[in-house]
Amino acid sequence: MAKQSYATSSLVLGYALCSSLLAIINKYAITKFSYPGLLTALQYLTSVVGVWSLGKLGFLYHDPFNLQTAKKFAPAALVFYLAIFTNTHLLKHANVDTFIVFRSLTPLLVAIADTTFRKQPCPSKLTFLSLVIILGGALGYVMTDSGFTLTAYSWAVAYLVTITTEMVYIKHMVTNLRLNTWGFVLYNNLISLIMAPVFGILTGEHLSVFRAFESRGQTWFELDAFVAVSLSCVFGLLISFFGFAARKAVSATAFTVTGVVNKFLTVTINVMIWDKHANGFGLVCLIFTLAGGIFYQQSVTTKGNVPALREMVADRGNDETDLDKEKQSLVSSPKDSRD
Repeated sequence: MAKQSYATSSLVLGYALCSSLLAIINKYAITKFSYPGLLTALQYLTSVVGVWSLGKLGFLYHDPFNLQTAKKFAPAALVFYLAIFTNTHLLKHANVDTFIVFRSLTPLLVAIADTTFRKQPCPSKLTFLSLVIILGGALGYVMTDSGFTLTAYSWAVAYLVTITTEMVYIKHMVTNLRLNTWGFVLYNNLISLIMAPVFGILTGEHLSVFRAFESRGQTWFELDAFVAVSLSCVFGLLISFFGFAARKAVSATAFTVTGVVNKFLTVTINVMIWDKHANGFGLVCLIFTLAGGIFYQQSVTTKGNVPALREMVADRGNDETDLDKEKQSLVSSPKDSRD
């Protein structure tokens, strides 16, 4: 039990760190490399090549890619792609504070969606109160900052809708599809990579990319742009692993709250490097947001919550089955591991 708790904490901490740093890195990358669609496509490509290469070298095991599983996973990959797509465009058109407030709205909506559509138990009073504190603190924080532009607000609303759907639907896919963590990373990023050119054409970004490449634009060759894009790709791979692993370890609402609380690091860096941020009162509101995250309690830890406990046991059973399958494949297929 202690080992499982330590493993779960490590996965959540890894996701929190990657999520916090990736938001800053992506914001910086977008300012130096203003092609959000191409940037996310490079992230997907890095993740696919990374997982495939490490699998071939024997450092990890991922489920083999097959068309039937890909068809089942395609809707989840589409939702994931739309969430990343709207997130990147939001960071391009708005400041980090705008991103944070809309990201902070998701736990409450996910909790409602979990209860309504996934038939999860209603949050306890303390849990609901903590979610309201997170929402109120985040709103107060951003209300002290600059107003929204129409373009930024439109992308923010689109991001809110897609990220809420993604949080609930991906949790459903993780629970029901018999794939290990690296299998999810491979399927998710490969299918998203296939979708990337379609969205690039629909948004017209491919024309800007072609023009910049033909003119040998200076931003393509600047060292800081190269470093920013490279870091975003590496962290894209890391967050893919920690994101799926954390989703399997905790509830959808707990996973979403983790994403909100880890924005403390994002805001700290934001205050240090950007000139648009909230004043002292806004920082007090941020403390309330963090306090809401600290007071949050997963329903599975609430004494006497039998339905939630059943879900936790079922999720653990699925994880153990996946692990046994992975070990069996590694032991019983020496020929494959040598390839």
